[in-house]
Amino acid sequence: MTAEILDELRWRGLLALSTDEEALDRALAAGPLTFYCGFDPTAPSLHFGNLVQLVTMRRLQEAGHHPIAVVGGATGLVGDPSGKSAERALNEREVVDAWVERIASQVTGLLRFDGDNPARIVNNLEWTGDMSALTFLRDIGKHFPVNRMLAREVVSSRLEEGISYAEFSYQVLQALDYLELYRRYGTVLQTGGSDQWGNLTSGVDLIRRVEGASVHALATPLITRTDGTKYGKTEVGALWLDPAMTTPYAFYQYFLNQADADASALLRTFSLRSHEEIEDLERSLAERPEERRAQQALAEELTAMLHGPDQARAVRAASQAIFGQGDLRALDEATVAAVAAAVPRTEVDGELPSVTDMLVASGLASSRSDARRTVTEGGAYLNNERAGDPEQRPAAADLLHGRWLVLRRGKRTVAMVERRG
Repeated sequence: MTAEILDELRWRGLLALSTDEEALDRALAAGPLTFYCGFDPTAPSLHFGNLVQLVTMRRLQEAGHHPIAVVGGATGLVGDPSGKSAERALNEREVVDAWVERIASQVTGLLRFDGDNPARIVNNLEWTGDMSALTFLRDIGKHFPVNRMLAREVVSSRLEEGISYAEFSYQVLQALDYLELYRRYGTVLQTGGSDQWGNLTSGVDLIRRVEGASVHALATPLITRTDGTKYGKTEVGALWLDPAMTTPYAFYQYFLNQADADASALLRTFSLRSHEEIEDLERSLAERPEERRAQQALAEELTAMLHGPDQARAVRAASQAIFGQGDLRALDEATVAAVAAAVPRTEVDGELPSVTDMLVASGLASSRSDARRTVTEGGAYLNNERAGDPEQRPAAADLLHGRWLVLRRGKRTVAMVERRG
């Protein structure tokens, strides 16, 4: 498969830019090479966009190549200006150090660290932490023409608003990473998103100037919906890879609820299934969209990849139960709590209110008249049981784990009612 990996990336829509595509194809076919991708600790967790890079790294590793994940303990202290219209807020060293450890653990779960071509995780603070400013300027900075640095879109777009020397120099730090990895491990390919292209090519240029060697950069496209909008946002914020920040249930539901028009591209981007399996799911999507096989396969595979198969089975069971296809009482308390964190929720004290009042309080109905009409038309459910009376009040015994009720309007609109105390 080594010689075919670029064809694989093309088929999946993951090849946006390359410094020299034909030369890279030859290098990949010639034998296993070492490549890297960087992840800066700008938050306690990686997010949806990083998952594109991690899955791409995994594909290259499965094709026989040697992956290095650089967790940017140094670059994370400075801040990448890419995609930012204003200066990043700098985080304290202790905060960044803690985030480095958390992100390294996430990378560990998505790559393979044994076998013939095990992955490696490094921190770029290893080679920058003790480097003096004079050494940095004389040995690295002298190879960067300022006119070319100013011409990079990420810099030029910030000149009017202003950009600090720290963020202006970010591309030099990332290029230093590539040079150091080339020297230490023979790294000859850097991957990243297309919004990082200027940073990627800075490293290619630096190695050519300093070592006289030709190396490669490869960028994946930014993943957007068919209508052009960005992925990665949920009702409660960003889609994080850390289960404490985005629960496995919320992660699963995010992909399960993707529109038919987007499911095929997401499968090709993220799924490790074969072409034949994906094309079968695409045919099902076109011929029997109501079955939502593609979305289910995507949600289950990615949840298992990130959180493990046991967790994937648990959230699938929870999803089915919440929407009336399973036993709510069989869900453990932690799973119900995860569901409650991922859907609209209203809290009550003391006696439980009527189904009409709960529909309004949870946002499932716009008014009491709307709520009453929903109930009388048979569209309101408490714990998957159809509510027959607008003034129906659930009993304490109806509460799941003595705390929650699942409130549903129609087939797919869900909220939770939580009784406090």
